[in-house]
Amino acid sequence: MAITEKNIMNRLYLVAGCLVVFSICVVVKLVDIQMIKGEDYKELALNNTEKMFTIEPNRGNLYSDDGSLLAASVPKYEIRFDAKTVSKENFQDNVAALSDSLGNLFDKPSSYYRQLFRKARANGNRYKLVARNVDYLDYVRIKQFPLFELGPYKGGFIEKHRVVREYPLGKMAARSIGYEKVDENGYYTRVGLDGAFGEQYLRGKEGKRLKQKIAKGQWKPVGLDNIVEPQDGLDVVSTIDINIQDIAHHELLGQLEKYQADHGCVVVMETATGEIKAISNLGRTSEGKYYEKLNYAVGESHEPGSTFKLMSMIAALEDKVIDTSTVIDTEKGRYRIYDRVVKDSKWGGYGKISAAKAFAVSSNTAFAKIIHENYKEKPGKFVNRLMNMGLHKKLNLPIIGEGKPVIRYPGDKGWSGISLGWMSHGYEVSMTPIQTLAFYNAIANDGEFVKPRLIKAVREGSKVIEKFDKEVTNQSICSKETVLKAQQLLKDVVEKEYGTGHGLYSKNFSMAGKTGTCQKNYVAKDPDKLAYISSFAGYFPADNPKYSCIVIIHEPDKSVGYYGADVSGPVFKSMAQKIYATSPIVDEVMGKAANEEILENDYEKYYAQAQKKYTKVPNVKGMSGMDAVSLLENLGLQVEVRGNGKVKKQSIEQGADINKVGKIVLELS
Repeated sequence: MAITEKNIMNRLYLVAGCLVVFSICVVVKLVDIQMIKGEDYKELALNNTEKMFTIEPNRGNLYSDDGSLLAASVPKYEIRFDAKTVSKENFQDNVAALSDSLGNLFDKPSSYYRQLFRKARANGNRYKLVARNVDYLDYVRIKQFPLFELGPYKGGFIEKHRVVREYPLGKMAARSIGYEKVDENGYYTRVGLDGAFGEQYLRGKEGKRLKQKIAKGQWKPVGLDNIVEPQDGLDVVSTIDINIQDIAHHELLGQLEKYQADHGCVVVMETATGEIKAISNLGRTSEGKYYEKLNYAVGESHEPGSTFKLMSMIAALEDKVIDTSTVIDTEKGRYRIYDRVVKDSKWGGYGKISAAKAFAVSSNTAFAKIIHENYKEKPGKFVNRLMNMGLHKKLNLPIIGEGKPVIRYPGDKGWSGISLGWMSHGYEVSMTPIQTLAFYNAIANDGEFVKPRLIKAVREGSKVIEKFDKEVTNQSICSKETVLKAQQLLKDVVEKEYGTGHGLYSKNFSMAGKTGTCQKNYVAKDPDKLAYISSFAGYFPADNPKYSCIVIIHEPDKSVGYYGADVSGPVFKSMAQKIYATSPIVDEVMGKAANEEILENDYEKYYAQAQKKYTKVPNVKGMSGMDAVSLLENLGLQVEVRGNGKVKKQSIEQGADINKVGKIVLELS
């Protein structure tokens, strides 16, 4: 009996000890939860029920030089309904009127929405979808509908918005206008103007909004206000002229289709200011169609061919190793440098001709002979002259992806005894189209090298935040004497009967420039794989240059044609004449202040219109076509445009009820 009692007591002590230890553990855990990890657990609980969400700001708009839209941010809203927060009385009193309002707005039977809301109410749905892709004006109207006007708690109104980037020009200049995208890891992809100026100006600053978890993966805003309001991005006014852009796009497209070429580009630049007025890049698809595939004008560095003869000629003239009157024997069209032979396109050559005529007829042998024989003892002197003109440097454009120019120096990898001869006519060197154009523009601009510019101003609403003026990177790339000689040489290419560009000559319109026909894949043994790059670079009018331009077309069908004068030259001529016809150059010069005042007025007119809240069709006559389209489409209207320029007529007159209008036709002129 004593043994039994002793065993029982031992067991009681053991149980009591376990209870004490357990109690101590509980106390320790409670202390740990409350005193040590309390804040962590509180935060975890809040994260499971409440969470801070990012509000994307409206991205700033991108405009052409006249204030027309190139890229615009349009808010789109998703409307949902929380059936549990609405009282029975509010629901019964307002659901019919709400359904009628929604049915009228979205052209659906009122019964459709009554059934939707009653079913959501019966199921206790806290995140029922009502409408998607709602524009801002409709969103404002919906917020004021019966029941929804009571807000998120009493009225069950939930909105979720996103910003959509729209491009009024569509596919035209898509790569140049560009975009900015961010992936799930926060990495940005930036293309064109929209990408280049996104971080600094267009993007804006994110806002914060507290939301509460209400169902599986569903979150509802807490309160009526944001914790941090988003700051919309600034607007950027570019240098692009939509009229010139339209001309460039269609002229390039037509020639690419005619010659079944692989790809091509066009750049038009205002001579005095460096403003890029048009930049078009088109590449061929497997189906034979063309679209803005890559920004070849900025990113594709390639051998320029005969357009580089201008650079070689200027170097030789500056070093006074020749003059334009110096006579060169073209060696029957064949000139040997060690084990390689330079050939002229004309069989038998051009005989003994002046350096000026050699430039006009684009003699490869003459240029190889000029540069090789005058610099072979000191090849670095020739390369230094090219580098002094900045040909080895990037332009440092804001657009990401500028191609790197290649100008080799003696001793560099790839340099050999034949390098001088081949560099003289555009081989063993590499430049992008816009880099080549910038040099030609400097000759048109009397030697002043102006950096190509793509942006004119940054605005916040109608207020100018920052203005951009021309940027001169070299006051004179060569002597005034050499510039005048180079200008005459470029005129001779077109005006002289023997010039390679004479087929482009017009007695009514003067142009100056240089043709280029460069072999591509010339190392391939198979002649069928040999392709060409056709080019023309120059400016117009020849005596008072307003614009410089370059046209590059890669791999035209050889059976149709491949010489620069035949393939790229006609694009240059047609563009020049159309640009000149639509913006004739006269002696009268409008002052800078007047130009800026016109642009300011146009911009303020559009901005004022865009801020209004419409229930009636507005009057858009006199507005630029792109601005009118943007304004009307944001009102939910389908817009058809006929013509170019400003709005002359609108098919639906001012004052018509927007809800009764489906489509409006605008006639531009």
